[in-house]
Amino acid sequence: MGHLHALDQAFRDLGARLVVRFGPASVAVPDVIAEADGAAVYVNADASWFSSQRDGAVARALNVPMHTYNGVTVHEPGAVLTKKGTLSQVFTPFYNEWSATPLTPWPTPGPGRPTAVASEPIPPPDGPLRHSPGEAGARQRVTAWLERVEDYPVTRDLPAIEGTSDLSADLKFGTIAARTLLDLVGTETAGGAAFVRQLAWRDWWAHTLAQRPDLPDVALSPRYDDIVWRDDPDGFDHWCNGQTGFPIVDAGMRQLTTTGWMHNRLRMICASFLVKDLLIDWRRGERFFRHHLVDADVAQNAGNWQWVAGTGPDAAPYFRIFNPTSQANKFDPNGDFVRRWVPELAQLPGTSIHEPHAADPARLAAAGVTLGETYPMPIVDHRDARARALEIYKQALG
Repeated sequence: MGHLHALDQAFRDLGARLVVRFGPASVAVPDVIAEADGAAVYVNADASWFSSQRDGAVARALNVPMHTYNGVTVHEPGAVLTKKGTLSQVFTPFYNEWSATPLTPWPTPGPGRPTAVASEPIPPPDGPLRHSPGEAGARQRVTAWLERVEDYPVTRDLPAIEGTSDLSADLKFGTIAARTLLDLVGTETAGGAAFVRQLAWRDWWAHTLAQRPDLPDVALSPRYDDIVWRDDPDGFDHWCNGQTGFPIVDAGMRQLTTTGWMHNRLRMICASFLVKDLLIDWRRGERFFRHHLVDADVAQNAGNWQWVAGTGPDAAPYFRIFNPTSQANKFDPNGDFVRRWVPELAQLPGTSIHEPHAADPARLAAAGVTLGETYPMPIVDHRDARARALEIYKQALG
């Protein structure tokens, strides 16, 4: 809601206002166009099934032309194809073609005038805003990111520091365009090139969703839908609530449910734990993330869940299973991130915070930790869970 209020203020500065109507878009948009005596509708297209169905319904209901443009991705879906005219199922060839594809020129702004149209009030934000809203807030974040981007190859996987752009929600809500970021960051340096590669990943999943609207629902490698997932409501609840007994997983999940955002490295660790350690269907995790993430984007969320689960195109191989403890030691070596989000373990020294169940009882007592009471024991043995996952995957793949 913060972005809507900021957009409304930007319109008011121009002598207009943001018009809010409740109801089906196929009814509300034609009503507004009729009241404003509008000659045409101009929209940014999106790749999701919901968006395409909505926009199609609006276009059919209008009595004026509807013009669509691409402002969500760098290249619109269908613009980056192999020599055979298909979307690459492997990212690196896609990236190479993506990098060589000329950018579509931005549309030329046309004349416009404010028109008074009745509007419903914009609901207030339902809590404190994580970011300063609107395009002005996005510009501030971009400016800060340009000062850090050269460190990106080194810092991007360290959740305890500001090592990523933190622009995913801006890309989601359109307060900054991916094209604009590409222009500002560029690929002339190692940091810039590494970041721009992530914009290409973002495009690839959007293009994949446009071609496969069932991306959130079925394994894109069909044989993986033969996996026998476990029905484990208790395990799922422990995962959702950050009570698995694996501190790095619990820290990530608590960051998500508290702030609506999770660091990308933690997204991979937490997703791998649900799918591989607990053998719970990736679709359940995808829905949970999508519900809680402020930057929730169907293409990115579903695509990356399939990547972790090994079920999508160019996915991580199914036998790649993150060890949460070794991941924690590598990417949160001092335990700073875990201490922030799992405060009941904060007094544990050094790397013992990442594996409290293996710590000396005297050390646990000195830190005020009682396993099974103040912090849970691990809900699975990672070594056994890894072996189980490998066996179940092998059975499904024949």
